[in-house]
Amino acid sequence: VQLQASGGGLVQDGGSLRLSCAASGRTSSSYVMGWFRQAPGKEREFVAAIRWSGGSTYYVDSVKGRFSISRDIPKNTVYLQMNSLKPEDTAVYYCAARSGLQIVTTPLLYDYWGQGTQVTVSS
Repeated sequence: VQLQASGGGLVQDGGSLRLSCAASGRTSSSYVMGWFRQAPGKEREFVAAIRWSGGSTYYVDSVKGRFSISRDIPKNTVYLQMNSLKPEDTAVYYCAARSGLQIVTTPLLYDYWGQGTQVTVSS
């Protein structure tokens, strides 16, 4: 499975961005897709995940009500809509995939990773 992330950029405090992650290769319905982020000097942090089959979602508390994860099944693409962005959301954002149906938040439990995309929120 190959993952291609895009959509990062520079935005002002309170602005919005939408990240995309296109999956290719041997994909199936038994996958969980997740978004993580890593700020300079910090560990990689779970942001949100979606179960490909059924669309159940899960978010870290700090983004609830501001971020929304969704998927487009025909396009094999997962999105992260980020609204009301804050400077503390600044990080490199990564999409990831894991086989199975269980949503987990530990990066090591994800099997595939895309390249990161930089999100910078200016104050």
